[in-house]
Amino acid sequence: MAGDALSIRDRVMKSLCEKKLLVENDINKALEIQKERGGTLSDILVGMGVVSRNDLVSAMSKELGIPPIDLSRYQISPEVIKLVSKKVARSYRIVPISKMGNFLTIAIADPLNVFTTDDIASFTGCKISVVIASDKDITEAISQYYEAAAPEAIEQIIDEMAPHAGGIELLSDAEETLSSTQLVKMIQEAPVVKVVNMLLAEGVMARASDILIEPQETSLRIRYRVDGVLQEVKAPPKRIHPALISRLKVISNLNIAEHRLPQDGRFKVRIQRREIDFRISVLPSSNGEKIALRVLDKSQATLDIAKLGFDEESLENIKKAAMRPHGMILACGPTGCGKTTTLYSVLNYVDSPEKNIITAEDPVEYQLEGISQLTVKPELNLTFASSLRSFLRQDPDVIMVGEIRDFETVDIAIKAALTGHLVLSTLHTTTASGSIVRLVNMGVEPFLITSSIVLIAAQRLVRRICEACKESYKIDEETAKKIQLKSGEKNIAYRGKGCKACRNTGYRGREGLIETLVLTPEIRRLILEKAEENKIRREARAAGMKTLRENGIKKIISGITTIEDILRVTVGDQDVPVK
Repeated sequence: MAGDALSIRDRVMKSLCEKKLLVENDINKALEIQKERGGTLSDILVGMGVVSRNDLVSAMSKELGIPPIDLSRYQISPEVIKLVSKKVARSYRIVPISKMGNFLTIAIADPLNVFTTDDIASFTGCKISVVIASDKDITEAISQYYEAAAPEAIEQIIDEMAPHAGGIELLSDAEETLSSTQLVKMIQEAPVVKVVNMLLAEGVMARASDILIEPQETSLRIRYRVDGVLQEVKAPPKRIHPALISRLKVISNLNIAEHRLPQDGRFKVRIQRREIDFRISVLPSSNGEKIALRVLDKSQATLDIAKLGFDEESLENIKKAAMRPHGMILACGPTGCGKTTTLYSVLNYVDSPEKNIITAEDPVEYQLEGISQLTVKPELNLTFASSLRSFLRQDPDVIMVGEIRDFETVDIAIKAALTGHLVLSTLHTTTASGSIVRLVNMGVEPFLITSSIVLIAAQRLVRRICEACKESYKIDEETAKKIQLKSGEKNIAYRGKGCKACRNTGYRGREGLIETLVLTPEIRRLILEKAEENKIRREARAAGMKTLRENGIKKIISGITTIEDILRVTVGDQDVPVK
């Protein structure tokens, strides 16, 4: 049997190599890791980032002749779920799908584990039929069908906690009235730990990028930012707010006795086989301390530049700029639009043993193997500018600066770009052409801009329509005119009706929307003349640049996102008149 398993594995690996999704060195490295740490080969390869889970599922399905399934589109009967215990489902990473007679169909993440079907057959007394699902779908299905819903579970925990919570609800200013000793005693109680764990786990399973815990005058509000939009969820009573905040402070190594000053920290947890980093910010408010948690889920990060959703022309522009020996690439846009992810993807694209790559970030969001990453600490006078000076003594080939905030930083960055280094950074402007005007306003001489910058990219994140509840409809004339839809283009758009898979929002996931400005000779001339943003933008479009709105319309017609979401994140010519 072991020999059969090995041959099956080899067939799958060979198929991935033939499709150029893997190279032999990746497999050898994964086998070494498996020998040292254990675990499945598929998990290790996905964890290394050398192959996606979907590509792996597709290859296994083809080689093994096992059909794949999209669990998000499938509704499983509670009677079928009862046939396999939660412990078994989580341990073997399987979900029962259906039962006909004595045949039980299960969805499995790793069909290369040949012992799974035998074990499930012995547990259930059924003959087993297998379909393949992604590990992510299996995890979400187990959470959906086996775990108690977070609000109900939290209510049950609070009820258990009631005798211990005694007089807390009577205090009008709990944070200042309770002593540190009382708080320590409260946060050591199991119910408080369970509530915090439940809130964190539910946030991760909802794919939230941020979790906000906000005290109101008489209540507590908890919101998750999912796909860029805040969604309110049922919250526990305000009486446990002091214990909730203190528990989060303890695991973040913050001072639980400090309630007057803001505090920042971070912690790491493991949730359903995934390591999740949390950045925490505590802010005093009139109603008590407010907490903002940034969720950094490495398994959700896409650091392959080809998979960010950019159009082919923009992608080609970025790749050409990234392969230049020196110059500056700027990523622009508002906070939370994916600039850092794009720069990480560019670093991943250019990374090789022949290049020395160093980054300065605030803070380091994801650890990139083979790249030296530094977290700036302004309180220690370790700023972006001082970091850049130190970097230039480290013989770098590629430098990434997390953000250009002042003239000193941009001045050193431009000098680095002019002296033979590829420099990547971000700037808070709304459009690519607007970045040039912003640099001039910061005090950068136009001739330095034209001789150092090779590409400016402005981007946004748009929500993808949920595939499980997607439907088409005809665009009316007024809307077609609003988005400036050309007469030759089809007037069919798509939207999500809302379902369980997308939490009734009609959207599931996000992808990038970008405009790339390449400095042509004519644009360089305009910069030297200190031309207005509109003139630079008009010339860039004449040279072939597609704006955010224009690329957004393509995504509408392709059925990737909705008209409402494109109008929400982009500005068209009709919104800002061009002079």
